[in-house]
Amino acid sequence: MSRNLILPFFAVPPAQYEQPYFANLTRSFAVYMEQQQNPGEERATRLTLTDLQTDDSGLETGALFQQGGFVKVTLSNTPHVRGSTGTGGVGTVTVTTT
Repeated sequence: MSRNLILPFFAVPPAQYEQPYFANLTRSFAVYMEQQQNPGEERATRLTLTDLQTDDSGLETGALFQQGGFVKVTLSNTPHVRGSTGTGGVGTVTVTTT
């Protein structure tokens, strides 16, 4: 999965310490780290997701999880909480057989 990033140039180091070289090296690492931490487009022909959570508890918006055999995307306004069950009852029922 390539993001088509332009990698910064890392020059061959000089034999002696040179401040401009070290400044350029630091700048190149900063550019590289910014590229790695910046989300970008993804394109793939195959993708295998293993060990996905079964709910969105603790996940950031946009993260993937699976529920009931479906891959879902975490949304801030649609919770898929862990262990969500409920029961209820209204009134009473009397059954008589003769």
